[in-house]
Amino acid sequence: MAIQLNNSVARAFAILKLFSETRRTIAAADLVRELDLNAITAHRFLKTLEGEGALVAASKGRYRLGYMLVDLGRRAEREDDLGPLLQPVLDGLSADTQEASMATLYQAGMVVCIARGLAQRSLSVDIRVGSRLEAYCTAHGKLWLAHMTPSERSRYLDSVERLAKTGATLTKRDELLRELKAIAAQGYAINRGEREDGISAIAVPVLGRDGQMVTALSSFGPTSRLSDAVLNQSLATLQRAALEVSERLYGRPT
Repeated sequence: MAIQLNNSVARAFAILKLFSETRRTIAAADLVRELDLNAITAHRFLKTLEGEGALVAASKGRYRLGYMLVDLGRRAEREDDLGPLLQPVLDGLSADTQEASMATLYQAGMVVCIARGLAQRSLSVDIRVGSRLEAYCTAHGKLWLAHMTPSERSRYLDSVERLAKTGATLTKRDELLRELKAIAAQGYAINRGEREDGISAIAVPVLGRDGQMVTALSSFGPTSRLSDAVLNQSLATLQRAALEVSERLYGRPT
């Protein structure tokens, strides 16, 4: 049974996500056009977000992000000890593979990017820190699911609607479980266009001393460049990077 989400909260976050590096302010007309809200509802959301400090009036009818979000962001950064530790590893990983890389945590049925390395290529794939991705159709997500207990995995599968993002997405429960069993046995996960056509990825776990996953690392890019041979080479590089992260966290094994 899918978890019922609060539509008002979801809409509020959809409004905040309209902001970008090139769009510093928004108005009610933007919400009407892009989020399919009526004008009265759009104004009410903007005024509510302003009242909570998430938005600040920038000019007549237009709003910018408020400092309350800056404060929350700083608090989140203080809570995230992994991101800064992982960054040099991901930078080295991307330099070695010439593809983008990222690290994730599992939160509330999704995987969240906590750090990423950029590919220095004219044609590359990028993801923003903080992005949330579905677990069932991504290399990172399948890795996290494969390392869950059977009861945790069952709760996830019962609660999430598995939509076919592409023709390669595994949506049937038995197919996905077979895939997860194979991932647990081999120690890595591959995604070939399961979430987005033309994008492939390979991910490995970083394990704590108790054998539980601490984070996951991946290399990803256009499928046209990531042949089986390239993925095999990337796997060895990822495994070395995972070992480096483990040593940074826990020291070298004695």
